[in-house]
Formats: sequence, structure tokens, C-alpha cells
Amino acid sequence: MQSHPEVAVLRYGHRPGRDDRMTTHVGLTARALGADRVLFPDNATQAAETVRDITGRFGGPFDVERTTELNATIEDWPGVVVHLTMYGEQLQSVDDEIRTTHREEPVLVVVGGEKVPGDVYEAADWNVGVTNQPHSEVAGLAVFLDRLFDGRELEQGYENAERRVIPEELGKHVVDVEDGDHAEGAAAGDGD
Repeated sequence: MQSHPEVAVLRYGHRPGRDDRMTTHVGLTARALGADRVLFPDNATQAAETVRDITGRFGGPFDVERTTELNATIEDWPGVVVHLTMYGEQLQSVDDEIRTTHREEPVLVVVGGEKVPGDVYEAADWNVGVTNQPHSEVAGLAVFLDRLFDGRELEQGYENAERRVIPEELGKHVVDVEDGDHAEGAAAGDGD
């Protein structure tokens, strides 16, 4: 969310073929829930393309980057590093402190994709567990960002969108922004 110091999400690790959907969803969740950018491992080409495409169609601002320097990204981060792991401190015991720190400093949220080395745990300012139970890293990211932004991310607008979803009780309603009266809809339960 552009009114605060930056929030970036680093996907730490990606196994092509196995993690494609999950890595893509890390990026989509970061975008939808207020982060300013996502950094993917260099081999996450398809995930990066998909998130860029969604950002182009549904608006931003949101940046997508790929890097071969995952550890250097963490080590050189100019603010605080939050590593999401089920083994970390309970979110509810540290979220106020992280939120307060974020008022002054950018936050890098590290989301593991495969076994995360101990160096990441040591480099993080906080190792945070959303439930301390096995769960999806996408779910953990969503809950963390909602706590970080205190729900404000749910009201954010998106600039330069080509398409916009019109909320409805039933069905799907998507309009082209240039032609607001042209809607594409489908009955509830059709497709995604």
C-alpha cells in the first residue's frame, strides 16, 4: 500500500513444475492484499509472467521482479525482515510491534517455497508463525498482510486497470474499464 514504507514479498525457493501454482498465488496474494512488489527466484518465470499479466489487466501499482540473489536480498534489505514459518513466534504476540516498526521502515516478508536454510531464520528480525500448525504459505501470507495493514488493504484501489470486478451477491460481473457498460458475466458456479 503506497502510503507507507514499502512492503515487499520474497518467495524463497521455487521448484519448477511442482511449485508453479503456489508461487503464482504468493504473488497474486501479495498484490491483492497490499504489498508493493514481489520478488521471485529467477527460475519462477511463468509465475512472474502470470502476476505481471494480472497486474496489467486488473491494475496496480505492483512490481514483479526475479532474482538469483535470494540471500543477498535479505541481507541487504534496508528495513526489517519478517520470515513466515509455522515454527516462529505467534503472530498475535508480535503483530503490533511489526506494525509499529513498519510506520518507519520497509518490510520484507519472506515466504518459503522449499526447505528454508537456517541462515534465513537467523537473518530475520522476526520469525512469525500464523498458527504454529502446518498450513499453506499463501494462507499465512494473507493473514500476515491483513494484520500488518489492519484491514485497510481490503479498501485499496488499483490504478490503470483494464478490467474491474463489480461485486455482486450472486454471479460474476467483470467490466472493461474503458467501456464501463460492457460486462462479461456468468452464473454463479461457472468456472473460476
